Amino acid sequence: MKNPPKYNSNEIKYLQKVLNSDNWSSTSGTWCQTLEKKFSKKFKTKYAVAMNSGTATLHSALEAVGVLPGDEVISPALTVIMDSTATFHANAIPVYADIDPHTFNVDPLDIKRKITKKTKAIIVVSLYGLPCDMDEIIKISKEYNIPVIEDNAQCFLSTYKGKLAGTLGDIASYSFENSKHMSCGEGGIIITNNEEYARKCRKVAGHGYKNLQAEDGLIKLNQSIYQDPNYKRHDTVGWNYRLSEISAAIAIAQFEKLEKNVEMRKKVSELFLNEMSYADYMVPQLVPNDRTNSYFTLGTIFEGMEHAGITWQEFRNKYIEYGGDGIYGAWSLPYLEPVISERHFVKRCPSIYKNVEYKKGICPIAEEIQPKLMQFKTNYRDLKLAETKAIALNKTIKYFKEKK
Repeated sequence: MKNPPKYNSNEIKYLQKVLNSDNWSSTSGTWCQTLEKKFSKKFKTKYAVAMNSGTATLHSALEAVGVLPGDEVISPALTVIMDSTATFHANAIPVYADIDPHTFNVDPLDIKRKITKKTKAIIVVSLYGLPCDMDEIIKISKEYNIPVIEDNAQCFLSTYKGKLAGTLGDIASYSFENSKHMSCGEGGIIITNNEEYARKCRKVAGHGYKNLQAEDGLIKLNQSIYQDPNYKRHDTVGWNYRLSEISAAIAIAQFEKLEKNVEMRKKVSELFLNEMSYADYMVPQLVPNDRTNSYFTLGTIFEGMEHAGITWQEFRNKYIEYGGDGIYGAWSLPYLEPVISERHFVKRCPSIYKNVEYKKGICPIAEEIQPKLMQFKTNYRDLKLAETKAIALNKTIKYFKEKK
């Protein structure tokens, strides 16, 4: 059995419309604007700004909230490195907060412990699709007047106390990378209710064109004005983070079936969770009663070595042997990656980073849990195919139980 194609609805139809038009750029077309309006309407926020990646959205958000060179940005120890590299791109200093051992999300108490006079932003990551403990995080944000950026690259339509994740902090960042709940190969979007943040994000993403506004990504004015040699275009330092009209068209088609995609991942996770209940050495990510999980992936702590003498690799190999798709290990903690642990980042701006150093032991809980994490694929578009993978997991668990 093969996984059905991801782009199997209106993607081709919408792409054809873009190709038949003269406007392939977001500076003059309508597809990006349509995507932004649909996204902000869904999340009931005032503004949305589409960009070419979820990393670009993070960097733009940091710039928008006023992070300056030498400032500190707190982010979780267990996440992809992009939260750190976006911070470096803003010439700021990453500070790592430890995680909750059950939800795998950032621990609000450790966020508070890591705050200094230099802290200018907090990035929280809804890992695997599970929202963070946002009430506690927002309390800290208000107490210290530090803006919160929600990195929801893996979290679409999850809820926290009945509210959609992404609507609780100051800015939320989403990714449309190929593995996400909705995708266009590469892409991203921010949402916010803050007009100034939205305007700054758009300018950072759009070469700093002076006429860009919170709600408007078009830069083509009246030709008699725009083509005049005396016209001044730029009043802000910006980058080219714009999303193309082609990518936006694909993203809109994906957005139309977002609920269906999220529900499918939940159903797939239920299949795997049912099988994991027969192995006491597999401890899935805890989903508290006050929130829902959209399961970008299904994360579980594997304690097979401690409980049954089974190594992580042995379990994965047997799962593949029985027909499983493989099991992904969690990313190494950002500060243990060579670019940070060996201080290659210092070259970016020696005057800022010359005394910045990261060593093992900064976040002991994350360091203990990361090597044990197993990430099971949920991105199946056929439930029968997912069932075959759940059967493979069942056989794997039975094999080691009988061997014992």
